[in-house]
Amino acid sequence: MKLATYRNGTRDGQLMVVSRDLKRAVAVPEIASTLQFALDNWAELEPKLKEVYIALNNGKLSDDVAFDEAQCESPLPRAYHWADGSAYVNHVELVRKARGAEMPPSFWEDPLMYQGGSDAFIGPRADVPLPSDEWGIDFEGEVAVITDDVPMAVAAEDAGKHVRLLMLVNDVSLRGLIPNELAKGFGFYQSKPSSVFSPVAVTPDELDSHWQDCKVHLPLVSTYNGELFGKPNAGQDMTFNFAQLIAHAAKSRPLCTGTIIGSGTVSNKQGTDHGSSIAEGGVGYSCIAEVRMIETIRDGKPSTPFMKFGDTIRIEMLDDNGQSIFGAIDQKMVKYEG
Repeated sequence: MKLATYRNGTRDGQLMVVSRDLKRAVAVPEIASTLQFALDNWAELEPKLKEVYIALNNGKLSDDVAFDEAQCESPLPRAYHWADGSAYVNHVELVRKARGAEMPPSFWEDPLMYQGGSDAFIGPRADVPLPSDEWGIDFEGEVAVITDDVPMAVAAEDAGKHVRLLMLVNDVSLRGLIPNELAKGFGFYQSKPSSVFSPVAVTPDELDSHWQDCKVHLPLVSTYNGELFGKPNAGQDMTFNFAQLIAHAAKSRPLCTGTIIGSGTVSNKQGTDHGSSIAEGGVGYSCIAEVRMIETIRDGKPSTPFMKFGDTIRIEMLDDNGQSIFGAIDQKMVKYEG
């Protein structure tokens, strides 16, 4: 099943059921007005939503409309909890290598995670407004899951059953602000502005065999300023799967329905020490920082600039037939005018 949220003048928008091919959609206010309400009552409402989904795919509805990704908010325009992991340790290793630091062995056994701002997500086709483009603006292409209620101290082998939906993420980062924040020993805050999620959230069964071991085994495609930038496989080199990330987040507290857990930047080693760009015949990258890390390791300093106002990023995932699964995050960085 595929679900989206249309803007309707309220904070939480209007829940829409979307056809598998992303061509048609229908509002279902008689079932659930918002995605959070549907999640809160999933056992009762999921079968009803699925009936609508089947009818929509079979062309049996009279009140459906053409699906418009430009009308979408992030599926959850705001959420009770948003925690982002760093499941691709290759990404973490590159960061540390670029500054000549060894990576502690524990990083391969215990995932990194931070709790981000979840009160004001940005729509997938909306501009990203920021006060300055001198702060090292970067995109980060990721996959995320939405959970139901997760008990505290859940075992990793049981955590996967709590996944309800999957989305894509652009976890916008301000690289120039990160060092000073981390140096304070209290983690990210100003360096992590509002995140962006794909137009559509999907149930795991929509991925068929590509959803295995609580990982999505498909390339994540990033197009930067109209040029293919990366297509690393999200199921490859994922040191910690989503079940392990959920268990990590719930170690000392329960997670409520509607919690979003991110994978961190999708990153492949590509059989080399540092990976390689699309131009070099590799699968490329899901953020600019990795390119700059490799340049620093190879050349002694980075040469690829971070994003400036006017730059664009498109992030999506395609099925075996080349059809978009989640719709596309497609946006421009712009100056915040107040």
